[in-house]
Amino acid sequence: MRAATRTRSPWTVFSATSCGVVVVFLNISGVNVALPTITRELGASAGQAGWVLLAYMLLTTALILAFGRLADIVGRRPLYLAGFAVFTAATAACAASPSAELLIAARAVQAVGAAALVTNTTPLLTDAFPASSLPRALGLNATVAAVSQAAGPLLGGAATALLGWRGTFLLTLPLCALGLCWSLLVLPRTRRPAGTRQPFDLAGAVLSTLALAATVLALSPDALRAVTPGAAGARGPLVAGGLAVLTWGAFALLQARRRHPLVDLRLVAHRVRAPLYAAVLLNAAAQYAVVVLASLVLQAAGHHDALTAGLLVSPVAVGTTVAAVAAGHLVGRAGARVLTTVGSAVVLAGILALTVVLRPGSSYWLVGPALAAVGVGTGLFMTPGTSTLMLTVGPSARGAANGVRSALQNVGYLLSTALALGIATSGLAAGDRAAAYAGTLGSAGPAGAAEFAAGVRAAFVVLAVLAALALLACWALPGRPDRSGRSGGSVPPDRAPTAEPPPPPRSPTDSPAEGAHP
Repeated sequence: MRAATRTRSPWTVFSATSCGVVVVFLNISGVNVALPTITRELGASAGQAGWVLLAYMLLTTALILAFGRLADIVGRRPLYLAGFAVFTAATAACAASPSAELLIAARAVQAVGAAALVTNTTPLLTDAFPASSLPRALGLNATVAAVSQAAGPLLGGAATALLGWRGTFLLTLPLCALGLCWSLLVLPRTRRPAGTRQPFDLAGAVLSTLALAATVLALSPDALRAVTPGAAGARGPLVAGGLAVLTWGAFALLQARRRHPLVDLRLVAHRVRAPLYAAVLLNAAAQYAVVVLASLVLQAAGHHDALTAGLLVSPVAVGTTVAAVAAGHLVGRAGARVLTTVGSAVVLAGILALTVVLRPGSSYWLVGPALAAVGVGTGLFMTPGTSTLMLTVGPSARGAANGVRSALQNVGYLLSTALALGIATSGLAAGDRAAAYAGTLGSAGPAGAAEFAAGVRAAFVVLAVLAALALLACWALPGRPDRSGRSGGSVPPDRAPTAEPPPPPRSPTDSPAEGAHP
């Protein structure tokens, strides 16, 4: 990979990556709550409202794979800084968008920057911290993400109430500028050892993007209708689904034959990484849409404004924050298998409870604890899963390994959103679907609100099935933890999927990134 040219405290690197985490998660969770206001003020259709979320998630997911590989080729610092600059400019463009179409385009550009930030955060921390303190650093990183996610609905709801939906984006602009300048100052410069340049798999990047887009169109009739009006009948999703199967198959075949693939399949073919990757995908698909659905129910059928809805869904992020901190301390004792399995079980319990209690007129004393359970389970899963994964690969493959993890996580987010919104609104008439996204369904009459509540319950049932599959994947992790805290007890020290010698020991004068590769 690259060797650092000067020493930096690992906590200085942590402060820089935290800036990126804060702006990304504030934006994500704030937009979720502001979506009804965006829909109303821009006059967006149901399909356009869905694409405000889906365009960002689709591009982020597709580019995480590409940027994970690119980071190992060109370096983490340049890509991280470029991503911060793009994210900042696109956030300003989102705030200035005069129409739904231009907002969707600006969100797509914003996704490019977010992908570069998300892809590089964990590898930068893994390069900076020794293995003994990495779980703590990743736990704190998850805490920063969870706190930002918790603050997003509250701050975004307040900004929306004061300034309209544009306030959600204006809120993060000063933080973006500050984070970019600070990262430019403190992230260590790196140099490339001779003979490490490898080609970039452009064809793989294009195929993965097409496959993801086809998957979204197959799962979301409203999204398909917005792109190709009249194609969202019975045949439209089937055609999109068939295209998704073909493009995913072509992508897998291409990756298997490439000498330098976008996704090295040997990263996945490992007794620890394989079930972890599966669990990451399934956990994300199970829990992500919970906040989106709860926010829509509270606004569309519960007559709450954006600020109140943001406050009411905050137990998810608060639970994630508390559990992520605890998991960072417990992973060395309990191990990844125990913590991730327990976390997935708690997520499953929370979703099953929401299936019963989240409906118009329900007591929040029932809804709040169920939302908190989803958050606690997510926090218990995140830290041990990420730290264990990063410790099974060497420095030169961490960008690619984390790129696969981040991509699978974001695929889960994308599928969760598309699937849940598609199911929740499937029984509504066209006008009621638009009203559900605009948060005005409750005023249209009790029939539409009841139909929407039934669709949301059906969506939660599907999410519960995904949570149960995530639990099984976590249980498939090998063995019990050894003293280093790695799941499986005897996890082989295959520090990279390629035939790379283990890194030499660091000297006292080495920076965390130095000595990591000859």
